[in-house]
Amino acid sequence: MGYWFAKLLIYKYFIAFPLAIVEGPIIMVACGFLLRLGAFSFWPIYLALVLGDFVADIGWYFVGFYGARKFAVRWGKYFSVSPESLEKLEKIFEKHHDKILFISKITMGFGFALGTLIAAGMARVPLKKYALYNFFGGFIWTALLIGMGYFFGHLYTLIDKSFKIAFLVFLAFLLVAALYGAGKYFKNNVAKKYL
Repeated sequence: MGYWFAKLLIYKYFIAFPLAIVEGPIIMVACGFLLRLGAFSFWPIYLALVLGDFVADIGWYFVGFYGARKFAVRWGKYFSVSPESLEKLEKIFEKHHDKILFISKITMGFGFALGTLIAAGMARVPLKKYALYNFFGGFIWTALLIGMGYFFGHLYTLIDKSFKIAFLVFLAFLLVAALYGAGKYFKNNVAKKYL
């Protein structure tokens, strides 16, 4: 076991990169937490997370560009997506894609981040522009999430040893509840207004 643990420590930044592709926000908060506990150096983990998140964004763009419209036309009725709502979405993206992409990136899309990334590809937002906004927005977003994790890591160091597990459970619950609440608010109040 010691051998594998030592390998894990050596390759920790290379491991963080694919994890950020799969589940960026949670990994970013967790890495910020571990950064405060001394498991990472700031610049290598920050750059690994930014790049991993960017690779995921580009992948979702191409999913939207090459397959989302066909999927929506064929199966959209099962997800309450009509041809009219697709047209509205494309018109909104044509007019406001700069704002939508940047705000979506730094707010995790209020629960619609994945949908926004796919919709950008489907609406044929120019790839250069899409990549630029996601790349620079990713620097802000990653810094915010690492900072949040770092803050909670600092709180963790201040807590008495007997309460540390309860604190971690509470922290995980709080993060999930915040993401769920923001997504639900956006879906109920903002998305209905435009779609």
